[in-house]
Order: sequence, then structure tokens, then C-alpha cells
Amino acid sequence: MQSNNSNISKRLPLIQEANLNGKVVLIRFDHNVVKNGVIKDPFRIDKTLGTLYYIVDRGGRPILMTHVGRPKDPETGKITCSPNESVEPIVEYLERKLYIKFFTPECDMDPELGISSIGNSIYRAVGDLKDRKIGGIYLPNTRWFRGEEGEGFFRDNFAVTLSDIADVYVNDAFGSWQPHVSTYDITKFIPSYAGFLMQQEISSLNNVINPERPFLAVIAGSKFDTKIGPLYAIYEKTDNLILGGVLYNAYLCARYGISIKGIREKDIQAARQLVSMDKDKQKILELPYVVESDLAGRKVEGQYRTIAVSDFREGSEYGYILDIAPESFASEKVSDAIINANTIFVNAVMGFTPHFPDGSKALDEALDRNKSAFQMYGGGDTLQEFKNMCPGLYLSVLDNARYYFFTGGGTVLKAIEQNSPYGIKPVQALMENKERAGKSIL
Repeated sequence: MQSNNSNISKRLPLIQEANLNGKVVLIRFDHNVVKNGVIKDPFRIDKTLGTLYYIVDRGGRPILMTHVGRPKDPETGKITCSPNESVEPIVEYLERKLYIKFFTPECDMDPELGISSIGNSIYRAVGDLKDRKIGGIYLPNTRWFRGEEGEGFFRDNFAVTLSDIADVYVNDAFGSWQPHVSTYDITKFIPSYAGFLMQQEISSLNNVINPERPFLAVIAGSKFDTKIGPLYAIYEKTDNLILGGVLYNAYLCARYGISIKGIREKDIQAARQLVSMDKDKQKILELPYVVESDLAGRKVEGQYRTIAVSDFREGSEYGYILDIAPESFASEKVSDAIINANTIFVNAVMGFTPHFPDGSKALDEALDRNKSAFQMYGGGDTLQEFKNMCPGLYLSVLDNARYYFFTGGGTVLKAIEQNSPYGIKPVQALMENKERAGKSIL
């Protein structure tokens, strides 16, 4: 890990290198934890507090920002500024936790186009921030701003406005890998640095990209075609691979020539390549028992059952397969692979939740029986399921050095697909900022 940390410091501009005293510091976090106006889980907020403490301790005056949800309709371009996707619950949480007052500027909102500009109130607030009349500023949801994901004038204007209100920029939003204004364009204008969480996530990614073997990966998803790139990349790296969700269902269809309700032909087509790859290498661990249901979204007594994969026959049709039966993880081949692994990476919810949670719970309990492997959990849904199904286990391993919980599952998969975190656009932007700063010194 030490050599990897050294590599990070050579490639990235780090917050430890920044002069923060008396400076207004604009920080991009990934506090995207609000759903329907309520914080689902503050884990991702809490993981960024170290960076926030450091900035204040070094004399910096913080302006915070994050995106929440997806308020922009990708087809129409309409931006809906709904209270359900406001940063207000995040601000309230931070004020309770830190005992400081944040100011959130009010901006004019167009019902179709969102926010065109931050408005003049931000400049008065920055003055109060410098005079320590307020503890910090928290900007509205970045995706409410027309320029954040846009192009042309509004994008350029938003980037310039953000740079105009701050002296220094810090990116601590590992989970936000898209090159938007608040993660990418801003680095073109002011000195920019990686926060502590960003550094920690990149360092921990090395354990997935260059794992200690044997390496076991557990991957699930609701669509096969959206995870083709990362899945193939993981397949090449891993010694054993467990699939769940639609990924496993599509694999079963392709492998056994069966049909399962709800599984699209395009997903089955995509899975056929994986089946072909696995004929020789045989890395995929088949889970021998699955739960078939007559209903798509409910668990009704008498309308679901455990079936054996060994009973599949070509041409057979099945209902909705909505979970992995817990006894699958007790099978000898699966159990041996789990217990003998030295590195385990999990980005998976095994069943259709909340109605079919048993497979995910059995998986987490089976993995915990391996007391020596380094175990990494990637992303919000995976972590949330772990916490919901095994709260006692989660609390017991939260500070265990054998476990690491990533804050951004999509970013992890993107980095695995590229075989490096340094190809992710916001990370590249930080490196380019460092390069420009070095040239200016010369």
C-alpha cells in the first residue's frame, strides 16, 4: 500500500500540499444520499468529514456542493428542481453533527431549465464566510444548475462562476465519475486538489486491480448489457466469479438454453460471450439453487419455490427467478472458493429487494466465515443491503482493517474496466491541473 500511496502523491495534487489558510475552499463531495427528501444512509457524508475538518483546521473557509439524484430528463433536457432532491436534509444533518451553521443561497429556478446562475446572494455570503459570521456555505444541488451537465454558454458560465467565488478547489467526490462542471471543468481555473476520501478510494482500488490471489469477485446487476465492460474486465482478473441478479439469470439462459420471465433477449445474447469465455477457464461458480416466483414484484406464500439448476433442461421455461437460495452458499465448490480466497470484491445484491433478501444475507454470512481475506464492498446498494440484512455483522466489521467499503460502486467498476483509476475524467482533470501548476512554476 505504501508504494501505491507514493504513486498517488506523484500523480495527483493532494490536499495536504495546498495552502488553505484564509482561503475560500470549494469542495465537491458525493453526498448523494437523499431519496424522497430523506437521508437514506449518512455513510458517504461521514466518510468526507475528515477532509472538511482538515480544511477548517488549516484555516480554510468551506463552500460545499454535491449532486442529488437525476433531476435532468435525458430525453427532453428538462430540469426539475424537486424538494425531494434538495440538499436541505444534508445541511440539517451536518449542522446537527458539527454544531455549525451553513448558508444555502436562494437561486431563481426556471420550471423547465433549472437554475441559470447562482445569483448575487452568494457573494454576500462569501463575505460573511470570510468574516466567520457563518461556518460554511452549501450550494444547491449541482444538477439543478443548467450548466452542470449542459454545453456552451451556460456550462462555461457556471464553471467561471464557481471559480470566481473560491480560491481553491478540492474534489472528494470519488463516486461522481462523470465529467461535469463541478467535477471537471472547475479544475481549469483554480488550484485543485484531491481530498482524503478520494485518495483513500484510489489507494484501495489497487487491491481490486492488483489483487492478492486467489481473488473472488461477486457481481450482480439489473441489466447485463450495462455491465458488459466491467464484467469482462473482472472476469479476466478473477480466479472465481459469482454472479447474481439479472446477470446470473441471463447467464443461466445462455448456458442452459432456457427462458426465464423478465430476461431480455439482448441480455441473453450478451451473456453468451461470457459462457463461451468460461468453457475453458471455468471461473464462474454456479449457484446450484435459485428461487422461482410466479409474481414479478411480490413474495406471496405458495407462489414461489426453490429449484435446482441441475434440473434445467434445454427449451424449458421458468417464471421470475428473484433470488439465490441460501443453501447455494453451503455447496462444496462455492464454500471452498469463498473460504480459500485471499481477496474478495462484492458489488452485488443477490435478490429482488426488499421482498427477496435471503440470498444477500446468506452471501454476507458466508463471506464472513473467511477470517483472513481482504474484503471490499462496492457501492451504495451493495453496502445498504449488507447493513439491512446483517446489521450486527456490519457494525462489527466497520472498523475492521480486513474490510473496505467503497462509496461509489459505479466508479469502482469504471476503474476496473479501465484497469486504472487514473483514466477517470475528474481524476485526469486533477492531474492536468497539477501539470499546469508545475509548468507555471518553471
